[in-house]
Amino acid sequence: KVGWYNAVLQPAFHLPYPDDTLAFVVLSTPSMFDKALKPFVNKERLKLIRDPVDQCVAHHLSRVKEKFPDQRVDVMFDYEMLPSRKPKFLAQTAAHVAGAAYYYQRKDVKFDPWGKKKIFGVCIHPKYGGWFAIRGLLLFPDIQVPFLEQPAPVDCVSTEEKRIELLEQFNFHWQDGRYRDIIEVKERYSEEQKAYFATPPAERLRLLGLSQEAQ
Repeated sequence: KVGWYNAVLQPAFHLPYPDDTLAFVVLSTPSMFDKALKPFVNKERLKLIRDPVDQCVAHHLSRVKEKFPDQRVDVMFDYEMLPSRKPKFLAQTAAHVAGAAYYYQRKDVKFDPWGKKKIFGVCIHPKYGGWFAIRGLLLFPDIQVPFLEQPAPVDCVSTEEKRIELLEQFNFHWQDGRYRDIIEVKERYSEEQKAYFATPPAERLRLLGLSQEAQ
């Protein structure tokens, strides 16, 4: 429910819907690369003008909207900004309140070793660890769900030591991706997918076999 999200944030970040409004957080799993992105790129090869992943997600979420012709469905993407340069929604907070992934933050560590350093939080999924992404939010403004019960996210990094290790790795060594394996995972990105996301965005089209001319 939108109210779960608004309840944990300052008013500046609230979503402008009644508290009982139904919302879905959309995640991408490791298999998205082969099952969705590569077929999308092959099909839309000449129409890729932005980031292929963003366009692929937008394509699939527009197809979801088409499944509900009689409903208003509002879509927000993780990369969208308001004119104030604030994100349209805080993806990790949304995933946590929906019970999709646990958002580990500095406040989850009792004895904080970081002093004045700024420490960013990170979501961990009980099945995929850090090998997933939060892509968007689907809101159904005409559907109110007052009786929906809030599911708690799975606290899969439950010890103080592991939480410190997770936040250390994410904040200071994020490039090596070790934080993604903080727990035993069922599935992770393929080597090809790792290479894709490790490549600067401007060069990713070449990696997919798309020239700038085609773009």
